[in-house]
Amino acid sequence: MFSNHLGSGGGADDLNFINTLTNCSSLTHLVVQDNRFGGELPISIANLLTQLTKLSLSSNQISGNIPMGIGNLVSLQGLGLSDNLLEGSIPTSIGRLQMLQIFYLDGNRFTGPIPSSLGNLTRLIELDLGDNRLQGKIPSSLGKCKYLSWLSLSGNSLNGIIPREIFKLPTLFLLNLSRNSFLGSLLVEVGRLTNLEILDVSKNKLSGEIPSTLGACTGLEQLFMEGNLFQGSIPSSLSSLRGLQDLDLSHNNFSGFIPKYLGIFKFLQNLNLSSNHLEGEVPTDGVFKNLSAVSVIGNNKLCGGIPELYLPACHTQKSKEYGRSHVFKLIVIICGCGGSLCLIFMIFFFIMYRRRKERKETTLSLIEGRHFKISYAQLLRATDGFSSTNLIGMGSFGSVYKGVLNHGETIVAVKVLNIRQRGASKSFMVECESLRNIRHRNLVKILTSCSSIDFEGNDFKALVYEFMSGGNLERWLHPHANGIEDEQRHLNLVQRLNIAFDMATALDYLHHRCHMQIIHCDLKPSNILLDGDLTAYFGDFGISRILSKATSRSQNHTSSIGIKGSIGYIAPEYGAGADVSTHGDVYSYGILLLEMFTGKWPTHEMFKDNFNLHCWGEMALHDGVMVVVDPSLLSMEEDGEGEETTITNITGSQRCKKDRVQECLNSIIRIGVACSAESPWDRMDINDVVKELHLIRDIYLGVGTHRGR
Repeated sequence: MFSNHLGSGGGADDLNFINTLTNCSSLTHLVVQDNRFGGELPISIANLLTQLTKLSLSSNQISGNIPMGIGNLVSLQGLGLSDNLLEGSIPTSIGRLQMLQIFYLDGNRFTGPIPSSLGNLTRLIELDLGDNRLQGKIPSSLGKCKYLSWLSLSGNSLNGIIPREIFKLPTLFLLNLSRNSFLGSLLVEVGRLTNLEILDVSKNKLSGEIPSTLGACTGLEQLFMEGNLFQGSIPSSLSSLRGLQDLDLSHNNFSGFIPKYLGIFKFLQNLNLSSNHLEGEVPTDGVFKNLSAVSVIGNNKLCGGIPELYLPACHTQKSKEYGRSHVFKLIVIICGCGGSLCLIFMIFFFIMYRRRKERKETTLSLIEGRHFKISYAQLLRATDGFSSTNLIGMGSFGSVYKGVLNHGETIVAVKVLNIRQRGASKSFMVECESLRNIRHRNLVKILTSCSSIDFEGNDFKALVYEFMSGGNLERWLHPHANGIEDEQRHLNLVQRLNIAFDMATALDYLHHRCHMQIIHCDLKPSNILLDGDLTAYFGDFGISRILSKATSRSQNHTSSIGIKGSIGYIAPEYGAGADVSTHGDVYSYGILLLEMFTGKWPTHEMFKDNFNLHCWGEMALHDGVMVVVDPSLLSMEEDGEGEETTITNITGSQRCKKDRVQECLNSIIRIGVACSAESPWDRMDINDVVKELHLIRDIYLGVGTHRGR
């Protein structure tokens, strides 16, 4: 009954109708938000039957306290009471609602502390307590809510230090702590929030420098830090935040120069650096060209910039007397420096001469200034002599070993190229070039590379990656492939949905959002790596293709070393001599998607002649997808394992759950079939795949419309 004109706008008994609902034995959703209901919440709200999963009374004129008995509604998954006139403290009994996923109390008059019992809501996805009158500190128990993606505590009177536990929530994409009285510095642990898109800590009393680890939050689009006591320079590590759209550092104590990298941020639309102690020249590139998009007022030592800023020129005329004195001092400095430089150069060349005679290996840094250099000897020690016990994978052009660097502190994966293998050296260069300038949360992170010689004088080439503790996707999809029974190696429905979405977003980035279009050319489960949280990453760019802008538009590119890939995943047009294109990657993705949800290899013995995995999925769309779905996936859903390992939207009715699972799987198989169509022009664009998967996942989890208010 939402969005009507129900209620008297303040009447004392507007909500008495709730008394009549306590006998509605099948009621699961009660949504009366955006009306004119007034008065207090009746105590009888606690008597609504326990199968109620969604209760929304937001955007009304409800006053008084929340009844303590609301903790009886133990099946609630969504509770919305925002934008009312509610007051008093937040009941601790809400901590009993352990199925709760969405919880909104923002825009009321609540006072007192945030109850620590909210830490019991371990399935919570979104929590909004903003714009109230809450006091005290943030309870560290919120760190137990590992699924939180939306946390807003803005516009209260909270104080103290932001607890370290908040920065350990792996799924946060919005953190809004603005307009409070938080003290201390922004902890270095903020770099763990790698999924963060919006960070707002504005208008507090935070101090210290911006931690360099913030640069690890590469998905940040909005960063608001204005109205604090931050100091120091703007760190160079923020240069990795290339997706920033809004950046506000105004009204702090920042000093030093304005970083030039801000001028190359393509998506930056609003930049506010006003009221600080910045100095030097204002850049004129990118966002700095637009007067309405930039504010630098209140920095008295700035100069240059576009004429519309009316800043003084950076080179002012000096008097003749000062000029002569300045020239004399300059001559003295130059002479002194010149003599010192000569001595330094002599020492430098002597050392280089000695090292050139002794050194037998050289190292290569992929990205200058960002990747450490490493030698053959270091990699030899890190992998225990490239021991077979550390071997974690083998490919066409080499082997991958687990290694330990920095005295056991850093675990890495070392891909050693087999130089004798034809095409291995070219694969090394291709992978270096592909990974040199791309950065995405679902692409495996390369740490460095080594191009050297071993102790016998042979060429040696290796790539060093971030180690993925979850292994590759193939070992999860086919845990019995090597005859080893591993009951832990199974993925439930939500985990497979998340992995499919991760892969689609990474492919969308490579095809459409990277400055140079990249075709992966070898999508298959063994090239999909998983971390400890089962987040998926693309790996092995050894045969990828980089297309120029002109080539990207025409999709007309010819490989100089022929089309390569893996049997079963290669697009059929490649076999007929077609050029590399994004359509080929989409085909491989479609086959991969079908394999993930059917559990069948595309090279399974059942697929013969013209009957393949695509045809099997297409038939299932007509005959019923449940027949082709991976049996282990169905058994997990029937046993309720998906409920224990992830957040689901179970209504209490097993039939309803079965229908929802079937609807979800039907949509997934449909996408897999559409992506693996025989004709390249009949396949879906990966951008559309991302949108559909996002919608499918939200509908299955029951959070697709939670921000409708």
